[in-house]
Amino acid sequence: MTDPQPSDQDETAAARHLGHLGALLLDAGLSVTDVRAALEQAADTHPRTAPALTFSVLPEAVLVTKPETGTVRMFHSDATELSFRQSAHASRLVHETTSAAVPLDGLPERIDRIRAMPRTHPQLSWILGSALVAGGLATVFRCPWWAILIAMAAGGLVGILKTILDRIESGAAIVPFVAAFVSTLVVASVASAVGAGSVPLFGVCAPIAILVPGALITNALLELTATDIVTGSARLLYGLIMLGFMAGGIAAGAAVTGLRIDPDSAALLGQISSVAGSGGWQALPPLWLSWIGVVALAVGVGCAFGSGMKLTVLSVGVMVCTYAVLTAASAWVGNVVATGVSAAVLFVAARTIERLTVAVPATISFQPAFLLLVPGTVGLVALASFDTHALQTTPATFASLCIGIKIGALVAEIGTPGDRGRRA
Repeated sequence: MTDPQPSDQDETAAARHLGHLGALLLDAGLSVTDVRAALEQAADTHPRTAPALTFSVLPEAVLVTKPETGTVRMFHSDATELSFRQSAHASRLVHETTSAAVPLDGLPERIDRIRAMPRTHPQLSWILGSALVAGGLATVFRCPWWAILIAMAAGGLVGILKTILDRIESGAAIVPFVAAFVSTLVVASVASAVGAGSVPLFGVCAPIAILVPGALITNALLELTATDIVTGSARLLYGLIMLGFMAGGIAAGAAVTGLRIDPDSAALLGQISSVAGSGGWQALPPLWLSWIGVVALAVGVGCAFGSGMKLTVLSVGVMVCTYAVLTAASAWVGNVVATGVSAAVLFVAARTIERLTVAVPATISFQPAFLLLVPGTVGLVALASFDTHALQTTPATFASLCIGIKIGALVAEIGTPGDRGRRA
């Protein structure tokens, strides 16, 4: 006997359920490559209710096609990012669907439940997280004590500015420049008031680190590694524009205030052990305190993006490993190559965590690592505004980061048993 063929009503319902699942995954921050692979695998797992459906995924929409009839349905994402905790639940739902633990007609209820998950004081959490990220990063790069305190205050101000501008239509587009400009004004003004003279590089860069488009650039590189060239290149270009706006805001603030960057301050993690300080508030934190800064940075990321306790603990582990790998690799192969090596190793680890835990997308576990890898590039871009010699190191460091992520993605795919989707 042959299996009963699904009715048109069943196919339509399956297309609707999978379309809404794809929209949820887009809001969860997955790349279009991963979303399409997940939908194809889910359809293959339920052949009686979702046969022969094909999927085309855009950054904000999912198109589901029935080849036999040519019917195409489009499902738009809500264009609102989910918290890390919601994204983890979305990832778990995908795994349960592809393993046939959840039927397709059970998806609507689960999707609605994930979208309705409460988040306590999201705006306050974002502001607090921004301050912790700034203070943690300034501590990691061994800024003087006064600069650490000012970086935390400026980081909180950046969080407030983003919260306000996000309420204005098209305000998000200018957040990187405005936040970097205002933050630089505050840091430079306080430094002048206390007679600090020059300012350490990461006293300026740390407050805006929370705005680094880590997930955006990571997804862009994943898409470029696959066949989604148009989407990946567009995302990468937008990410570079955001980094450029941040560097432009720092340069503009420095031009207005006459800010001077301390040429002896650390620009990369490999340089922090050689930084020298003086006494009082100009003293530098001890080297071992950088590990505490790494923890503060991870907790700040978890607080800002709504991770919850378990994911925050995971972020701390990822951050500590990132710092250890970067520190060790920098001593062996130099700062530029170490950035790429660390990115490759940690992305493979993120993919492994994704498969073992079932509930942690790689983009979430890799995001904290990205925030520790990219600020070096942001710092060099800012430094390039004051030192033309840094112009050679800046693109090399960022290129190393990009190549490292792409190699990590390829290695992770090679190590995956079976085919993730229908594409070759």
